[in-house]
Amino acid sequence: MDTLTPRKIVSELDKYIIGQAMAKKAVAIALRNRWRRQQLDPDLRDEIAPKNIIMIGPTGIGKTEIARRLSRLANAPFLKIEASKFTEVGYVGRDVESMIRDLTHLAVNMVKSEARERVNDKAEAIVEERLLDILLPPLRPTQTEESEPEKPDMEGQPASEAAEGTPVPPISSSMVNTREKIREKLRAGKFEEKVIELEFREKNLPMVEIFSNVGLEEMDINFKDMFSGIFPNQPKKRKMKLKDARKLILQEETQRLIDMDEVIAEAVKQVEQSGIIFLDEIDKIAGVKSTAGPDVSREGVQRDLLPIVEGTTVTTKYGMVKTDHILFIAAGAFHVSKPSDLIPELQGRFPIRVELYSLGKEEFVRILTEPENALIKQYKALLQTEGVELVFEESAILEIAALAAQVNERVENIGARRLHTIMDKVLEEVSFLAPEMDGQKVVIDAKYVSDKLADIIKDEDLSRYIL
Repeated sequence: MDTLTPRKIVSELDKYIIGQAMAKKAVAIALRNRWRRQQLDPDLRDEIAPKNIIMIGPTGIGKTEIARRLSRLANAPFLKIEASKFTEVGYVGRDVESMIRDLTHLAVNMVKSEARERVNDKAEAIVEERLLDILLPPLRPTQTEESEPEKPDMEGQPASEAAEGTPVPPISSSMVNTREKIREKLRAGKFEEKVIELEFREKNLPMVEIFSNVGLEEMDINFKDMFSGIFPNQPKKRKMKLKDARKLILQEETQRLIDMDEVIAEAVKQVEQSGIIFLDEIDKIAGVKSTAGPDVSREGVQRDLLPIVEGTTVTTKYGMVKTDHILFIAAGAFHVSKPSDLIPELQGRFPIRVELYSLGKEEFVRILTEPENALIKQYKALLQTEGVELVFEESAILEIAALAAQVNERVENIGARRLHTIMDKVLEEVSFLAPEMDGQKVVIDAKYVSDKLADIIKDEDLSRYIL
């Protein structure tokens, strides 16, 4: 974040998202403000609340992608959720606090993955030794000529002899050499298909089903811990290939090396200080209050959202999580309703409003070719796996963009998502026959595109359902 200035953030977003300069600028400033806040004294830092954002614009223009790419840049816990999934307290459905629990769970997994990478080398070394012990009986540590002799016990015997009853033979150089030879073969992958017997401990916990409309974490009961004393781990042996055993042992050793208390503490800290929640379809819970029907719960959902956005403490299975400094980015088309239909208190918690504009032919041409994940690049790479070389002429790109803009105007404006539909129809036959076309070159021009879509474009009713 030290080097991610607002200009650089916008530049990174430009690699994947075409246009929408105002929205990119707004989220870049919001992200930079989070870094600026971390540089302040603790007393002032706690007083600065995040400036939440509402993005207003039709579907398929990049609202979700902007938020997703932003979270990747910041390497921050990120959750996308639809506001329409929530219901007012008292109705059957998801409560708004579940989004904080979901975000915390994602953060724990993210931090745990980072911790797993840090201990991976150490875990792999332990795995190698355990596999060697299975392939060759482990060497027993004994005294050597250079080491000091063991102190005798009360009966005058060396401690190791007294404990075992018989003297321990010294380690021969041949045994050491044999182990090292097996180690070399193990590293070379010569034992991967060898069947070995692996002993592991498995928890035999009873199956418990809970029929409830609330999450298990709300019950504040950890059934695994509760039953662990009653149902101890049972040792089991299973025969498997060494390559499969390596995965199981690595998972077990990695879990053992990770301090979960530190992971949870770091995850909760990241959620509280850097978490981002993208609240989509917020316009679906806005609107004039109805006197009948399901609309009666819309305002209730807004009231339930208000304390989460303002800042409250939510109970999760990982502990208490404060939401005061989580950044909320809301988005909605607002075709039927408008932002002013939200309750005033909720409007006040989203001080920054950005309008995103609809996409036309020029933007579609750029979307097809410029981004690092451009659609044409994707289709070329997909068909290259079958040995088919796909070539798009400029006339084909212009034709696809023009047809997408035309259908959006005539049928329903779904933005850049229309390009996916048209591209799939254009390349349907090539994709189907690709396994039989190894080594061939397919050139897509304007005539090819119009031939594939001519009948559908002419028939408005057909294009309504197919494109």
